[in-house]
Formats: sequence, structure tokens, C-alpha cells
Amino acid sequence: MKAITCFLPYIDAAQALPTIEALKAEPAVERICLLAGADADTAGAPAGCTVVSAAEGLNSSATMRAIAAAADTEFILLYTKHNKLVPGYHALERMLHIAADCGAGMLYADSYAVAADGKRTNAPVIDYQEGSLRDDFNFGSLLLFRTAAFKEAAAGIDADYKAAGLYDLRLRLSRIAPIVHINEYLYTDVELDNRRSGEKIFDYVDPKNRGVQIEMEQACTAHLKAVGAYLEPKFDTIKFGEEEFPVEASVVIPVRNRVRTIRDAIRSVLSQETDFAFNLIVVDNHSTDGTTEAIDEFADNPRVVHIVPERDDLGIGGCWNMAVDSAECGKFAVQLDSDDVYSGKDTLAKIVRAFYEQNCGMVVGTYCLTDIDMNTIPPGVIDHKEWTPENGRNNALRINGLGAPRAFYTPMLRAIKVPNTSYGEDYALGLAFSRHNQIGRIYDVLYYCRRWEDNSDAALDINKMNANNLYKDRIRTWELQARKALKK
Repeated sequence: MKAITCFLPYIDAAQALPTIEALKAEPAVERICLLAGADADTAGAPAGCTVVSAAEGLNSSATMRAIAAAADTEFILLYTKHNKLVPGYHALERMLHIAADCGAGMLYADSYAVAADGKRTNAPVIDYQEGSLRDDFNFGSLLLFRTAAFKEAAAGIDADYKAAGLYDLRLRLSRIAPIVHINEYLYTDVELDNRRSGEKIFDYVDPKNRGVQIEMEQACTAHLKAVGAYLEPKFDTIKFGEEEFPVEASVVIPVRNRVRTIRDAIRSVLSQETDFAFNLIVVDNHSTDGTTEAIDEFADNPRVVHIVPERDDLGIGGCWNMAVDSAECGKFAVQLDSDDVYSGKDTLAKIVRAFYEQNCGMVVGTYCLTDIDMNTIPPGVIDHKEWTPENGRNNALRINGLGAPRAFYTPMLRAIKVPNTSYGEDYALGLAFSRHNQIGRIYDVLYYCRRWEDNSDAALDINKMNANNLYKDRIRTWELQARKALKK
């Protein structure tokens, strides 16, 4: 029965003792190892535990190798938080049984979370799939590894990452054995009042931390090469003059029930100064709050095309398709959400110029997060500089978004089509376009992304967030399969 060596982050006895005592009571646990950082109180380590150095960082490659060297049982249990772990009743035995049944190399489960005030909430996670390449994929805090698979993955580590060690290891392990989600609530995380702020192991990376981003990109790129999905920086050439269009560019605004913001968005478009003809296509998806009437206030402006679909089954993507399929659509289709505004009068001109200068099928700009009154809010400017001409199309499979505003060469968009969803449709397009064509980048702030209480992604509950993340992972899975086929 004693099949597990446990590893948990260690600061001092006060932080670790509650979890140690809980694990000692588990009949399947053979040994407990403490992952001690450089500032850990190793002299005060509880008796009966083995101290394992994690001096280079708890999520470093060196620590992954140290875990592999220290494990001498059939399974490794890795707890990734400084909180108090409470295993569920017979939970570890349950995990071992499932591991035996399915041959998993790694297992993770749903859990409960108890805050410092005693409030308990559900913390479900999602299934792992081939496209679960995000470095911030949420496995929860308790991971069970088959030791043989862990050791094999660790033996293949050929880099010394400080931040991407666990990410690199699980990508390697996914090529060796299945990663399995147990859809059962098998443990509880209890937040400790004395837990050090900012020292949670494997805290997901701040996008401003460029060094961490580079490590994650390197690990993901190596994985794509290993599975046959890496694409070299060779792109198709686009000839923009082969078709005739009524205007050079069309701004597309899908909208439903945004009476508070739609006028600002329309005025933002109409204020653009260009040396080419453009229009605005507003697809009004059966608004009921006065949005339709607000759009009609601009009916005397010949640049404004107001479309109310006959269909009632359109998401944001479906509204985009309707705009792009219309005879009024220009050569380039440029995004503006109904909540947001362009940052200046030259935004549209910059976007169109980028298509020609960078010979790209899609252009992505830079945006700034603001409140409804356009006051900057943290984290401020989102530039997605991790997108490089050399490796952006590969790194796009790791990150969770590509930036804004987005614009597309209309003939290509008409051929690809926008998924008829209201989440992730833009990300799916970015992957599809980048499979063959360069995506142009503009690092000037072109767009104010306004956050307010009625944003479609404001205050999402965990089930909705999980559904969104599951869908994006599915998009990545499809894209991986397409790229593998392309390589063959």
C-alpha cells in the first residue's frame, strides 16, 4: 500500500506541519520530502521528513531533477501550494486505483477551497487534451505522477529553466503517458493566515516578466518540434490587388444591448482620418435596450451600414461573418468591440498600412485597459510582445490571446469563416491565419479596451471560465492536428 513519496514546498515548520501531519495519516504514503528554498528553515524541519533542495526555485528544472532523484516509490505526489492540504476520505487510494486502471503518467482532480474566513467553495478543473499547451493550465494544487514516467521525462530535460521547469516536465511527460483528470473532489486547500504573500509555488507568470515568458516559449517550441507541429518562419505571399471592393476598409462592430457605449464606438470610427475610403458595418444582434435606436441616430451618415440579422442564432462570430459576407465590406475588415474606442484618429490608417508593409493576412495591434471613462487601470498596456515574426505562429499555441484590435484581409476571412461563438473566435482566427501567413504587429496603443460591469467577461464564475478555457484548448487541439498534417 505504501506507494507514494510526497513532495511539498517548505518554508518553516509552522507552514508545513499541518500538511505533513495530514499526509502521515495516509496509509499509501511511504515518505515525505520537503522542497526547501534558499531561505527555508531547514534546521527546524519536522522529524521524519527528508529535506530536498529547491534552492534554484520551486518550479525550476533543477528541482524537477531533484524530485526525480529522491523518489523511490511507484508514485510521486507533488503539492504545489504553501496552504494546508486536507486529503479526502480514501482520496489517495482512489487516485492510485485510477492510475492503475488507465496507465496514467500524471493525474489531477477537482478540489474544495477554504478561505481564511472559513468559506468553502468548489474548485473544479478541466480535462487535459493535446492542445492544453497553456503554461497557466490549472491542474489544481495536487499532482500524482507515476514515478517511472516522471523520471523518464526528467532524464530528457536539456535546459536549465528557472521558471519553466514544471511546465517543461509536464509537456515531456505528456509525450510518454496520458495526463488524466479525475472528475471528483478529492482534496481541500485550506488557506493559512501565515502564508507568505507572493510565495505561492508555481504562481502563474506576470505577462510583464519577459524572462519567464521567454523560458515558457522555449519549452513550448521544443515540445512542438518533438510532436511534429512546429512551423518554420516561412510564409505565403499575399497579392492584395486581385479583387475589387467598395471601400478599402470596413470597421465591424457586432453589438447586442450596449446602449451605454455604442455611440462612443461609432463616433470613434467616424472620427478616423484616412486617405482611403472606409465604412462602418454595425451588426445589431436584436438589441432590446435602445441600442438599435442609438445606431439609427447615425442613419444619415453614408459610412454607417446598419445590419439587423434575420437569424436569431448568431454569436459574435456569426455577426462577423454576416458583416464580412455583405457586399458593403471592404478589402480589410477591422475589429472594434461595442464597449471600446480607438485611441486616436490615425488608428485605421496605421492598420491598413501594416497589411501592405508586412504582407500579412491579419494585423494585431496594442491596447490599453481602461475603465468606462478611459482612465488607465492595471495592468495598463497589453502589447503581446511575445509575438515575434520568427516564432509567433508557434508561441501562439501557448498564450491565451493575441491582442487587439484585430484586422483581416477580407478574401481570406471569407474563406476561413469566423466560428459562430461569443468567446475565443478571434483566437481561433489567429491560429488559422498564422498557419500559412504572417500576422502583422503594431506596438503603438491603438485601442482603449474599457472594462466595466457589463463586459461579457466580467465576474465570470468558475464553471463559465472552465468552459471558456476548455473551448480554447479544443481550438489548440484542432490546430495542432492541422499543423501535424501540414508537416506530413
